[in-house]
Amino acid sequence: MKQPARLLVGAIALSSMAFSMSSFAQATITVSTWGGPNHGINTIVWPTWKAWIEEATDDRVTVEVVHDMGPPPAQMEIVADGIADASWIFHAHMAGRFLATQLPEFPTFEEFSSEDASAAYWHTHQEYLQQANEHRGVDVVAMGVHGPGQIFTRDQISSIDELAGKRLRVGGGVMSGLAEAMSVTGVSIPPTGTYEAASQGVVDGAMLTLESLRSFRVAEVAPHTLTVDGGFYRGSFAIVMNPMFWDQVSDEDRAAIESVSGERLSRLFGYMMDVSDQRGVEFGEENGATFTQASEQDIDYLRGVASNLQDAWSESIKSRGVDAPAALAFFHEQLVNAAAEERIEASVVSP
Repeated sequence: MKQPARLLVGAIALSSMAFSMSSFAQATITVSTWGGPNHGINTIVWPTWKAWIEEATDDRVTVEVVHDMGPPPAQMEIVADGIADASWIFHAHMAGRFLATQLPEFPTFEEFSSEDASAAYWHTHQEYLQQANEHRGVDVVAMGVHGPGQIFTRDQISSIDELAGKRLRVGGGVMSGLAEAMSVTGVSIPPTGTYEAASQGVVDGAMLTLESLRSFRVAEVAPHTLTVDGGFYRGSFAIVMNPMFWDQVSDEDRAAIESVSGERLSRLFGYMMDVSDQRGVEFGEENGATFTQASEQDIDYLRGVASNLQDAWSESIKSRGVDAPAALAFFHEQLVNAAAEERIEASVVSP
């Protein structure tokens, strides 16, 4: 072979190697987010996950967060259609599609952290719930549970009976069943719309988490809170990715991203909810919010309501191939295990 030909072949080989190496370089996970710039998902979860991913992949993969790509109920579709690579979704926003994910929503009347609940939920999803195939079209990289859902009203309420006939913001799922049982008129609006709806008199209050006192300015329009230990309900979330994103990274980097997702990312999500709830309570107290504990009589009533709702749910997901009693038992076992494990706080990136 003549010298120029050898040089040409060598150049082509080097060029091919360079292209192969560069084809996976500097990949960016575009995250569609909602909740407002000061929400914990945007100040704690995404910055920390980004740092974890960059460290795990030696900066070959990063994260870019984009606001206002669509409303909260549209996030699943935004990711499935490839408009964004990832987002966080609230399952109750998609009535009918998600049933198995109602598992952590039922009131337990016991206190436990959202971090522990989210870790337990991740393992329960992997062991039992994913076979329902409710997240078809996207990959689930974390599951999350928010803090105790309480009831916020414009006027002070001291018992469930006083809620009859009032219009409250609800988000779907188990809270809708609870609202109906309490003779409340549920108004389906996202948490981001609660301030406007309450300030205009469209609703008398809301079923939301304690973090909403600050994050969604609920303390300004519905400053009175009726509380139950563990919450009237909890909320179910997932962080999802478009499966096509994995084509942009090597198998090594995919494994690295998955190593900082799963239980670890689920714990981070729950930790964020715990921190946000505490900040919400502090903000509410500073601004004159009141907190009234539900009576034992009301709690006994709620226990009966919760039992009926759980029985109906267990029956409804049989057709989706989920053993509800086994899944619930597993979830509560995992809660105990999660509480004994190391906290995620030391790994969180400070905002």
